Formats: sequence, C-alpha cells, structure tokens
Amino acid sequence: MPQIGETAPDFTLPQTAPGSDLAPLTLSALRPAPVVLYFYPKDDTPGCTLEAQDFTRLLPEFTALGARVIGVSKDSPARHQKFCAKHGLGVILVSDEGADTCERYGTWVEKSLYGKTHMGIARTTLLIDGTGTIRQIWSKVKVAGHAAEVLEALRAI
Repeated sequence: MPQIGETAPDFTLPQTAPGSDLAPLTLSALRPAPVVLYFYPKDDTPGCTLEAQDFTRLLPEFTALGARVIGVSKDSPARHQKFCAKHGLGVILVSDEGADTCERYGTWVEKSLYGKTHMGIARTTLLIDGTGTIRQIWSKVKVAGHAAEVLEALRAI
C-alpha cells in the first residue's frame, strides 16, 4: 500500500458520473485538484450505498474546495450506472474489474466470513493533494460519519 507523503499511483479506468460518457478517467489528469479516492467492496450493498450517499450529500462542499470525489470498486461500468441512477449518486465511480488498481493500492485483500476466506476490497480512503501526494489514509473505514471526517481533513490541507 502506498504511504502518506508518497505520490498516489496513477491509473486510467472507465468512469461513471452524472453526464459522463464512460470516458476513461486518469488520476494524474485531475491535478491540480485534490482528490478523495475511496475504495469500496460492492455497489448496492448497505454500507457501500450509505458511503456513496454520504459523499454525494457533501459533494457541494468538496467541490467548493476544488476536490474531486472518486469511488473505486470491481463492479462493471454498467452496474455503476444502475447504482448511480437508483440512488441519485453524484460522485464519480470508476470500474477496476481486474483489481489491478486495488492491488497497487493494497486494498485487494484476503477476507474471512463465517470461517471461509475470499478476496475482496478493504474499505479504504485516501486524501490526495493537488500535487498528487497522499496526505491521509483511512483503513478499515467505518461508514458512519466518514465522509464528514474526510471533508474536515480536506479543509485542513
């Protein structure tokens, strides 16, 4: 996993956002905007839906600070579109179907559920400044209040 103070690994992934045409999004092309990059397990599950709704609710405040909010999961662009439409989401979602970006960010991990192990995405958020430097990392994110906490950290940089 990249560390605070390092440059965030670049990626180009298909995006789903209000008004987007599924054009690829390249992280480094967003500079000098700060970026909130959050990794989440799966579209349309309770925790992931709440997290996306919370970031969407606070999106005007993130935007006022010049930041872009981007969610990353292994779901397909078509599934992202349905998820956004169903819940009225305003955040950008990118599709990492092969988990390459998740692996580079250290969020593709072995998980255990009811004694069985499987690979999945660890809910993680990174705050990346306008130079591409990672300023803060939240691992094992608890959804309640998380978007507001990230917004406060953004205000502090």
